[in-house]
Amino acid sequence: MHKLYHFPLSPFSRKVRLVLAEKKIEVELVEERYWEERADFMRLNPGGQIPVLRTDKLALSDSTAICEYLEEKHPEPALFPQGPERKAEVRRLNAWFDDKFYREVTLNLLGERVQKKIMGRGYPDSKNVKKGSSKIKFHIDYMGWLLDRRRWLAGDRMTLADFSAAAQLSCLDYISDVDWNRNELVKDWYAKIKSRPAFRSLLADQLPGFPQPPHYSDLDF
Repeated sequence: MHKLYHFPLSPFSRKVRLVLAEKKIEVELVEERYWEERADFMRLNPGGQIPVLRTDKLALSDSTAICEYLEEKHPEPALFPQGPERKAEVRRLNAWFDDKFYREVTLNLLGERVQKKIMGRGYPDSKNVKKGSSKIKFHIDYMGWLLDRRRWLAGDRMTLADFSAAAQLSCLDYISDVDWNRNELVKDWYAKIKSRPAFRSLLADQLPGFPQPPHYSDLDF
């Protein structure tokens, strides 16, 4: 059985967990406090990052590399469409959420309000929190623009791009930092993703010291 070294409120870990669950791949979840640089973990991945997928043959890091590996090894259900143009759009949006959304929003909200506390790195910087709270509006509006033209973020079917976005937003939803009333299309899209069986383990996550808000696991939020 595969092992996934992860942290519950890591959006990159969550993206891989969603792919594993959607493809019905059995995996043992190993919670890793990666900032402590545990010796055994550093031997497994000297880069010190999560997630890490351990198989019988290799230890693979980087969430996108893991997801593309899983797509090739387990092509059904497919999370990439056919055709180079459609695949390019999935990769573009995956990179958008992993990079731009993460840097502008998740790092400024989750990073300040949660990660600093659990890692013992001081108190939230109000300027960064304010920046993240402002930027998330832009990103939700952009998602709404996409969903006004498409059934899913990258096209007519659900893809890795949707899981990348949902992984980021679910972490922020855990700390009540998403205004779902800003855009009905985005809210409806998230409700569809949230109700999938692959999402169940994410809705069960609990982080000591940070209780779930009542709406977090409510499928009708």
